[in-house]
Amino acid sequence: MAGMAKVMIVGNLGRDPEMRYTPSGTAVTNFSVATSRRWTDREGQQREETQWFNVDCWGKLAETANQFLSKGRQVFIEGRISLDEWDDRNTGEKRARLKVSATDLVLLGTRGEGGDMEPRGESPVEDLDNMPF
Repeated sequence: MAGMAKVMIVGNLGRDPEMRYTPSGTAVTNFSVATSRRWTDREGQQREETQWFNVDCWGKLAETANQFLSKGRQVFIEGRISLDEWDDRNTGEKRARLKVSATDLVLLGTRGEGGDMEPRGESPVEDLDNMPF
């Protein structure tokens, strides 16, 4: 039986997406998403915790993410979670971080009111019902 590592995240972009292309011409877009939770501890103090996720998108989804996402935008991400491991160049120590490879992306709004659906770029969206996600 095959295994699966899947994650769903609702949060806000911590930075504008960065798109590049692989040598074979495949689009790859990277960005970070923050999720926060608030609670009251046993002493009655308000607490807040923020978790950051590094996200990458590939192909058509990467192009869409680069066009429509921007820092602060609220987004729903569904994807595969994996572990990146490497040796630190300076110290030689083993390093690791979790990353999410998005398989689905839904715009939920902006940090404030919910926001517009204008893409970042030159051409405006004319038919929001036919967006590719």
